[in-house]
Amino acid sequence: MQVESVMASPVVGIDPSASIADAARLMLARKISGLPVIRNDGTLVGIVSEGDFLRRGELGTKRKRSRWLEFLVSPGKAADEHAHANGRRVEEVMSEGVVTTTRNASFEEVVELMTRHHVKRLPVVEDGKVVGIIARSDLLRALLLVLPTSDSSDVGDEQIRRNILAELADQIWAGTSMIHVNVDKGVADLSGPIFDERERLAARVAAENVAGVKAVTDHLFWVEPLSGTVVDPSA
Repeated sequence: MQVESVMASPVVGIDPSASIADAARLMLARKISGLPVIRNDGTLVGIVSEGDFLRRGELGTKRKRSRWLEFLVSPGKAADEHAHANGRRVEEVMSEGVVTTTRNASFEEVVELMTRHHVKRLPVVEDGKVVGIIARSDLLRALLLVLPTSDSSDVGDEQIRRNILAELADQIWAGTSMIHVNVDKGVADLSGPIFDERERLAARVAAENVAGVKAVTDHLFWVEPLSGTVVDPSA
């Protein structure tokens, strides 16, 4: 899937000369946590978010340091913090150098950008103009569209069992797996040894995602690979 299929458009943005009060009201009214800052010609100049309003003089939340730490802060950084904590216009508190994406980008590219840059939303830019915005919530909506809504009732138990085994065989963490699978009326029972306790949850998830599985029961036991000792995970 591509960005264009889920991005919000037209974009709710704000002018750089707007007041921070206007920005806060708009975010609250639209129930969004950030706004792209857009000039009248549609070009993107920054982004303002709830995080930009956390360190404010009015709230008594300005950054405070011990006296000796203040000596380590450069004048430029101190000036920047002062402007951010006391600015009255959006352009004085917004973040510049915004990470953007395109309407044809894949979800994989979007998630990589969000993760790498620690951001929750990406403006979608085309020919230098903002044409949309994609946020984490848009990815959640896309996930709902592709998640199965019902189990496949026409899949037989033996076929389900073979499909679970094939799914396990395809996972690198289960490459040496000795997990046994039995299926009765769509309920998959997993048994046998695992050699890392984390494999338990992964095996359950793998089975739950096979079409036709209604429930998964777990009779796996954890074996310490070097000594062969059965380990009680609750101990």
